[in-house]
Amino acid sequence: MTTSTRGAHKTPAVLVLEDGRIFRGRAYGAVGETFGEAVFSTGMTGYQETLTDPSYHRQVVVMTAPHVGNTGVNDEDDESARIWVSGYVVRDPARVPSNWRAKRSLDEQLANQGVVGISGIDTRALTRHLRERGAMRVGIFSGEALAGAGDDDLLAKVQAAPQMKGADLSAEVATKEAYVVPAIGTKKFTVAAVDLGIKGMTPQRMAERGIEVHVLPATATVDDVYAVNPDGVFFSNGPGDPATADHPVSVMQGVLARKTPLFGICFGNQILGRALGFGTFKLKYGHRGINQPVQDRTTGKVEVTAHNHGFAVDAPLDKVSDTPYGRAEVSHVCLNDQVVEGLQLLDQPAFSVQYHPEAAAGPHDAAYLFDRFVSLMTAEGAQRA
Repeated sequence: MTTSTRGAHKTPAVLVLEDGRIFRGRAYGAVGETFGEAVFSTGMTGYQETLTDPSYHRQVVVMTAPHVGNTGVNDEDDESARIWVSGYVVRDPARVPSNWRAKRSLDEQLANQGVVGISGIDTRALTRHLRERGAMRVGIFSGEALAGAGDDDLLAKVQAAPQMKGADLSAEVATKEAYVVPAIGTKKFTVAAVDLGIKGMTPQRMAERGIEVHVLPATATVDDVYAVNPDGVFFSNGPGDPATADHPVSVMQGVLARKTPLFGICFGNQILGRALGFGTFKLKYGHRGINQPVQDRTTGKVEVTAHNHGFAVDAPLDKVSDTPYGRAEVSHVCLNDQVVEGLQLLDQPAFSVQYHPEAAAGPHDAAYLFDRFVSLMTAEGAQRA
């Protein structure tokens, strides 16, 4: 992969799907080649948060919004220290960014970090194709030599790339060393957060509620978790196939055995599902965007929520299930397709959701879930007292 952007807006590029469908356009960002799983995001804003979300590791993101990059890139909205998407696909990139916080254009940011993209293609047709055929492997090739190569040769490269199913990726994106995000104001609780691909805004949302957050590597053990003397334990979002996440599942089971208040989001929801004995499966094309309708079945309230997941928990919607850790039920469900979007235990303080309540780019309908976590820790502390 190269990072030259000289004349990138005129440089030819080609996108090749693993089933042989081809789209031709212009280079956007770095010039070179990249591979990943083709997925689409329906968010019309928040592209900077999307790009820096570790859950997008090894994915090529197709933006369904036609015009992207109009607010440029700033130094405040990143969710991690780098861009994690493997590639980026837009129809009509902004020629000139216009925002008082912008430091550089999106094109420049992609090029600076070596992210190969493509612009000027029919992203609506590509999205329809992915909806009909499902998420699949893809390659983007830009530059005269690569884009001009034979279609069969490019397709062979795409089909040789690794698939997302069976991919164990959380340790690749998680912190290598533990760190602490201090509580804002008076410290009320200590939380051990297992980083499976955590977004920067997540510990921030907890810190705003008086929680001191100890962020631990994905390789953390049960002993590491309890070494910080936590009032609660959190399992973050992250990339990859939850069927490969045997270590986080084992750690979560250790937490459940001690009945410590527990909260998981996204990948953490899938980990809870596995820890309770449920299976997981790959969705046809996943949920990605900031406009997904979810019903909280405990209150009946419908929320507009931010999603980024290609896998889901296989748990019954119509009954309470018996698990090794007590009774469990589906607490949240997606109103588009009835996919499980949350779980909760009825006999101990543990729950999870499949979406992103921190939602830095919006919406903020689900921010109350952090308050629910605080309530569990408060109640548990009162019982111990």
